[in-house]
Amino acid sequence: MQRTDFGRMACSIARTLDVIGEPWSPLILRDVWVGMSRFEQLQTDLGISRKVLTERLNHLVEQGVLDRRPYDRRPRYEYVLTEKGTELVDVLMVMAGWGDRWLAGEAGPPVLYRHHACGEIARADLRCARCGEPMHAGDVDVLPGPGAAG
Repeated sequence: MQRTDFGRMACSIARTLDVIGEPWSPLILRDVWVGMSRFEQLQTDLGISRKVLTERLNHLVEQGVLDRRPYDRRPRYEYVLTEKGTELVDVLMVMAGWGDRWLAGEAGPPVLYRHHACGEIARADLRCARCGEPMHAGDVDVLPGPGAAG
């Protein structure tokens, strides 16, 4: 069965899904955003197979969302968000806000977001719910929330 090429559709949502519509990709981006930059860290955190992680990382690098940088003489690399990738994390923050509202349950959200501009804990949104300033991936610290796994 041939997979639909969403990247060729005349739809920004479909084209975005072509980049991160596979379930592991947003989780990889989340982990890189919060500071997990090496293959072993990502694999351990996600519990993903080496083969699938390699495929997803290669795809995200090819799409210009991640940069691959050597950190050792051996062929070992760390992954960092590009400008394109950092902006894509803004989308994930909005998704997290939706999940916090509709799916977090009684435990509450698993992480909290502290907005750099005002120093307050706020829900993920395109604007800070406390001060009204723009709230993007580079403007927040990620902190454990009441529903974080202990």
